[in-house]
Amino acid sequence: MRIELYQNKNSWKFALLAFAVLIALGTLWYTESFLKDLRKEEAKRAKIWAEAMKILISSPDEAQLIFALEVVQQNTTIPIIMTDKDTVIVQDRNIKLPRNGADEFLQKELRRMAKENEAIIVTLDGGEQNLIFYRDSSILTQVRIYPIVLLGVIALFIAIAYMAFSNVRRSEQNRVWTGMAKETAHQIGTPLSSLMGWIEILRGQQTDASILEEMEKDILRLQTITDRFSKIGSKPQLKPVDIAEITESALAYMDRRSSNRISISFQNQLKHQMIIPLNVQLFGWVIENLVRNAIDAIEGKGQITVTMSEGVSTIQIEVTDTGKGISARQSKIIFRPGYTTKTRGWGLGLSLAKRIIEEYHNGKIFVVKSTVGKGTTFRILLPKK
Repeated sequence: MRIELYQNKNSWKFALLAFAVLIALGTLWYTESFLKDLRKEEAKRAKIWAEAMKILISSPDEAQLIFALEVVQQNTTIPIIMTDKDTVIVQDRNIKLPRNGADEFLQKELRRMAKENEAIIVTLDGGEQNLIFYRDSSILTQVRIYPIVLLGVIALFIAIAYMAFSNVRRSEQNRVWTGMAKETAHQIGTPLSSLMGWIEILRGQQTDASILEEMEKDILRLQTITDRFSKIGSKPQLKPVDIAEITESALAYMDRRSSNRISISFQNQLKHQMIIPLNVQLFGWVIENLVRNAIDAIEGKGQITVTMSEGVSTIQIEVTDTGKGISARQSKIIFRPGYTTKTRGWGLGLSLAKRIIEEYHNGKIFVVKSTVGKGTTFRILLPKK
């Protein structure tokens, strides 16, 4: 799988996100335009109510009084406060008052209404003026909040669905990788047993001992690889070992099999021997994977430095190379199963390394820094206990 595939996936994600944002903006725009019409309608109703109050206060005509009273009583939604010209509250309507502190509450409502809408001036027949203050009704407020709540619910549903889908996909991937690893271990086991038998035959035929010794080393290596693959998918046993010794052994193996143009050095900054619980086979695999990736990243002559130091509660291991480096975007997806920038390989090395360190050893592995054209530094943090 190539980086282009991840770029296509990310492009689809951005496209879907942009589409969702457009829907949200369109919904909010439509709701806001609808709310503007409702506000205008409520403003008209408030003015009609004000005229009706004027009639109730000053008109002697009985028919007009009946009509005005009906208009006033029909307003059951818009909160209104009527004051005199000195803003002393004369009357309120559709405001739910608390049991205690009603006067103070009305004063707060009055200040709120004055900020929201311009007061309606009602001039009575005698020249006296009253002021009508009002604000949006509870229905209008609910309509305003509704699209936001709806979009929030939709976003939450999408997030939960995405997480569920990701977990299912990740679980399926883990089962596939585990099955492949165990099947690989099984397939290697048969010819491995046969090779061990052939070595015994060659030994009986007085074959050069140095040749047999090298063959036995390769068989031992194959047994180690088989053991590693067989452990994928099951909880490995951790035993107290010297982490510096295990790391140095893995580096020595890689150093013997790397180009002479690549220098591999180990800087052990631990002040004393550090024994921590590890699975030797799997941890050695992680170190070899990181060094192998570093070797592949170096074009020509280069340097790989492995530094081990001690923190307050962790052991820190850094693998630094002088290779071609990776971009910030690549560093975020480099541990995904199937991701690789190489023309060969399945992109499982770093994914398995992350699983071994974080799931089996309760540690952390991540890219500390990487500069294109200069190199990359990986860091492993392992708990001391």
